[in-house]
Amino acid sequence: MIPGVFHHAIQIDEAKCFGCIHCMRVCPTEAIRIREGKAMIIQERCIDCGQCMRACPAKAFYIKQNDLKMLQDFKYRIALFPAVMIGQFPDKITEEQIYSAMLSLGFTHLMEVEQPIKILIDLTKEYLLDHQLTKPGISAFCPAVVRLIQIKYPSLIDNIIPVKAPHELSAHFILQSLMNQGVKKEEIGIFYITPCAAKIAAVKSPVGEQPSVVDGIISMSDFYNKVRQAILKEGNDDTQRQREHLTREGILWSTSRGESSRFGNRAIAIDGIHSVVKFLDRLENDEVKGFDFLEMRACDQSCAGGILMTGNRFTTTERLEQRSKKYPSYREKELAPDLKQNDLRDCLLIDEIKTRNAFRLDDDISKAMEKMSKAQQIICFLPGIDCGACGAPNCQALAEDMVQGKAKMSDCVFLQQSWQKEGKIGVEKAFLNLEKRWGEGRFNADCNKRGRRNEGF
Repeated sequence: MIPGVFHHAIQIDEAKCFGCIHCMRVCPTEAIRIREGKAMIIQERCIDCGQCMRACPAKAFYIKQNDLKMLQDFKYRIALFPAVMIGQFPDKITEEQIYSAMLSLGFTHLMEVEQPIKILIDLTKEYLLDHQLTKPGISAFCPAVVRLIQIKYPSLIDNIIPVKAPHELSAHFILQSLMNQGVKKEEIGIFYITPCAAKIAAVKSPVGEQPSVVDGIISMSDFYNKVRQAILKEGNDDTQRQREHLTREGILWSTSRGESSRFGNRAIAIDGIHSVVKFLDRLENDEVKGFDFLEMRACDQSCAGGILMTGNRFTTTERLEQRSKKYPSYREKELAPDLKQNDLRDCLLIDEIKTRNAFRLDDDISKAMEKMSKAQQIICFLPGIDCGACGAPNCQALAEDMVQGKAKMSDCVFLQQSWQKEGKIGVEKAFLNLEKRWGEGRFNADCNKRGRRNEGF
């Protein structure tokens, strides 16, 4: 991890991208532009929510992850995974079968990340009691939401509860457990099986910039397929001890209302990044009052709808609800007495969360104000149709790109039409401007070109 550098898990395969603007339309932070017929990501605005991956019909977006070959570097190999991993499997496949299959892939220890959830619940409750927040406390569980607040809602940063997500808790938990048994730290490799891209970014570039103890990240969609194949070959081992700290609340933690049902009478859960954006807009403008706690997740149906999930989000949630009934409440479970719980609690606290001025037009405030004023003047000449034909998501974004020197007035196809009518620009020049934005030959007739109605989107 490099301090101050924000890792991004989502990448673009330019060979697959054909500039259809589906990704640009759904991005909640206007982080995508079309340049020369290809999508490009404005890195400082990206929150790794995965909406672009979900919308892309060409599968041009992909995830950078670690390879399972890294397991060979460690004597003790721990797989951390959220309970939603188990919820993807059909009812006929048992927990024992799933756990046995995971062990057959080379891991020595398995850990559902929500097992020591009692520590996280207690620490969050203490924080809410000790801090009189003017607005509701916001969970830091979803890294995409935390990054969204950092870049778009800096006034709400102090309302983020500085308690890390369960994968960091369980990583420290099992690390401490093994070291108590005499295992050397350098012999332990911890790998997180993630349901979303944002958690990859969170491990590589944690909020607060304290390095994560997780050594590698593995896509859950890839891992799920490997586990399914292994289930057909492996028998059932007794893996009950691998789940000895699992509780009802832990299993439901990454589902909708898994958190909010634990904290206060006025606690609500909001799923889906666009719903989160709308709610944060209202919260920042003091249009929402009286709530104690906000559970906000970037994906619909929370982590069950993660971009790297294979199972249906609704059936996954239902299976987790059924599974949770077989386990006791966290109040009935005691964690291992030899664990230093105070040390674990300290590891869960996030350092200062800093703003990321991704939307500021200039670091110099006076210049930023000047550019903002200039952008508003430019808006007067733009049609306000927000068609995306300029390669920006809307006219406001195009105007801001212009004052940053990243776009021109001629990028607007409607302005070009007006200029042609007035004789200010020739037909050939106007056409060349379009090809520069969308690629040479893009407007040639071709019945086999990509982007037809029934081509996957």
